[in-house]
Amino acid sequence: MAMVSKIFSFAYSGLEVYPVDVEVDVQRGLPAVSLVGLLDSSAKESKDRVRSGIKNSGYEFIPQRITVNLAPANIKKEGSHFDLAIALGILQATGQLHADLSEYLILGELSLEGNIRKVSGIFPMVLKAKEFKKKLIIPKDNIPEAGLIDNVHLYPVSHLTEAVGFLSGLVEKKPLQSLQHNAYSALLEHDIDFADVKGQLFAKRALEVGVSGMHNMLLIGPPGVGKTMLAKRIPTILPDMSYEEILEVTKIYSIAGLLHEKKPLIKTRPFRNPHHTASYVALVGGGSHIRPGEISLAHYGVLFLDELPEFSRHSLEALRQPLEEGVVQIARATDHVRFPARFLLAAAMNPCPCGYFTSPDKPCHCSSFQIQRYRSKISGPLLDRIDIHIELQNVKIEMLMAESMAAESSATIKERVNLAMYIQRDRLKHNKLFFNAQMNHRLIRKYCLLTPDATQFFQAAVREFRFSVRVYDKILKIARTIADLSESEIIKTEHICEAVQYRSLDKNLWI
Repeated sequence: MAMVSKIFSFAYSGLEVYPVDVEVDVQRGLPAVSLVGLLDSSAKESKDRVRSGIKNSGYEFIPQRITVNLAPANIKKEGSHFDLAIALGILQATGQLHADLSEYLILGELSLEGNIRKVSGIFPMVLKAKEFKKKLIIPKDNIPEAGLIDNVHLYPVSHLTEAVGFLSGLVEKKPLQSLQHNAYSALLEHDIDFADVKGQLFAKRALEVGVSGMHNMLLIGPPGVGKTMLAKRIPTILPDMSYEEILEVTKIYSIAGLLHEKKPLIKTRPFRNPHHTASYVALVGGGSHIRPGEISLAHYGVLFLDELPEFSRHSLEALRQPLEEGVVQIARATDHVRFPARFLLAAAMNPCPCGYFTSPDKPCHCSSFQIQRYRSKISGPLLDRIDIHIELQNVKIEMLMAESMAAESSATIKERVNLAMYIQRDRLKHNKLFFNAQMNHRLIRKYCLLTPDATQFFQAAVREFRFSVRVYDKILKIARTIADLSESEIIKTEHICEAVQYRSLDKNLWI
């Protein structure tokens, strides 16, 4: 007897998860399986996996006309996690499964032998299931990721027969116990530390200022000076992530399929270091199956772009929107996806094509024209979004070999950063902002108050170096952060003096 079965599942678009009704209709007619509902290629291939999975599990795949509809039909569905729901819907519609499936949400990819395979994006879907207060049937291999969410009834299965037996009442299963306590209680540790870096006191101080106010930074120096080494240690002085930030970052990595099997929870701030040959899609996101790119994978962390001028102009210009708005929008003819992308940008470049323009150890053979052309690969609008320029020089061999020279640890620097960030948040809370780097022109005038001596010095610096209005505002924001680090209500001369040092590209001293 022909009938229609209805199974509940999930789909996602960007980080948004929405419910999907898997409707299966079996009618007399020529044997065929039709899948409708705006499916991508991986979802359309479900019918072949489901057919073999049902047969090889010992069930009958009835030779009739089977129509599978994934509703709502106006939203694109992608992924292979609908396989198990479709298979169970066919078995129910053909009278081989007698069970009420209305209280379950079903996720899982089916192998040709009937095994249930791990799927991507399970973490945000389990979070959404918690809102719906429904039970979840998931692949057994997804336990480490799905078990991070508490107060959800999870029933992991490894084979189609196991799922059918459980739903039929023939196999007893207890809900999975949450793994949240063990996952969140583990100590947060870093393998690297600023204490490992000898010398480079100016650069380390500049990084501390940049992180404290979330100012984007550009490190400039000859090859081998330590730009990458310093940048990799930036996450060690960033504040620990909040519970909400951990969840959001883990959702992004879950959808990208990048979660570690044994440690699926992302508790440390991301540090992404894409190669300069990375494509536009790899950096920004997208593709035939829209996935987050490097800038979204750096959400709430650090995006480090080494050899900045070597990145394609098209890719670099795509950074402007996320740096301004904290999101990246990917538009397609049938889809429009938003990924969060609120990160701290740390970029690095050589001072010239050969790399030795500022080096006292090796001569530079680049002409002024070559240096200018090299620098011009970074557009003005992108450079406008970089507050701090850090010039590095090679450390003397005597300093490298000095065993008695102790450097500050990341933990010590982090304490000062946390205090400065607390001061900023308290000051800007009524404006719904968090960091000095986010201040607009009006807020700069309101909160960046200078002493008379500082005002006089700043005016002289502006005249001497011919700073533009844009640079004028950036120096004030940096000085405000430096003042916060010293717990000063008002910006003093030493704060302005230090801030001016971090704008080397605007002083016309390179050429």
